[in-house]
Parts: sequence; C-alpha cells; structure tokens
Amino acid sequence: MDQILTEIQHVSEFQPLPTDDQIQAWVQAALHDRVPNNTELCVRIVDKPEIQTLNQQYRHKDKPTNVLSFPVDLPEEVKVPLLGDIVICAPVVFEEAQTQNKTYEHHFAHMIVHGCLHLLGYDHVTDEQADLMEPLEISILATIDIPNPYNRERS
Repeated sequence: MDQILTEIQHVSEFQPLPTDDQIQAWVQAALHDRVPNNTELCVRIVDKPEIQTLNQQYRHKDKPTNVLSFPVDLPEEVKVPLLGDIVICAPVVFEEAQTQNKTYEHHFAHMIVHGCLHLLGYDHVTDEQADLMEPLEISILATIDIPNPYNRERS
C-alpha cells in the first residue's frame, strides 16, 4: 500500500517515546487523501533546548513549545513530493498531557496531526482559522479513536 513517507528522527533523551509505527499511523491519518501518496516529510522528536532555539529563531518566542512545523517552500517548477518538517518536543508534550489530564499517547498523536495540518497551510491564529482547523483535527483524531482534545474553552 502506498503511504506517506515519514522519516522519523529520535534525538530526544526523553522516555517513553511513541513507536515509529504509531507516529507513521498518526501521520497517515492526518494526511490521508490530503496529499498524494509517496509524499515525504520528516518528524523530529527533540528535547526542550532544541525546540526553544527553533522557537526563538523562527517565532521570536524564547521558550520551549510543543510542536513546530516547517512547510517546504519550493519553486513551482520543482516537482518534488516534499511536504516539510515537524519538530515535536516530547517533554513538553508529556507535561501538557499531565496538566490537561490527557494520556501522553493521545496528546502526542494530537500534536502530530496538528503539525501535519500546519504543513498543509492550516493555522489557528484567529478564531476564524481555528474554526476551520480544530474540527478537522477532531475528525482526524476520531478516525484513530482519540477523543476530542478541545473539551475546553480556547485560550
């Protein structure tokens, strides 16, 4: 079966981490029917120092965050099936899961889906953008038996 080609880089010392098979399944759920088969992306699992450096460099926020997405921006004439990179901070995802009373696995899956949708151009900066992105996340997560992560007011 054709699928999304996902390179998974484990550079986090945090344990436990989801398996590569879990990450691949979450990526597949997020991108199924949204990109051509054999599209490629990279998921990099990092610790707080690396995500904080990237967050400072690209978003001018000097603090760790849960996930960052870096869509590929190739010239139109370059026909390469690259989608981009997702960088996810395992310790932050773990801490958020505890704080939000979610399972670590469910929250990690949500962050993978969230990052994939960012690669596709979805955002949540405004309420209007969030009103498009969040129901899609909920729908995708439901396909893999993960409950609605937004059972709370937006902050």
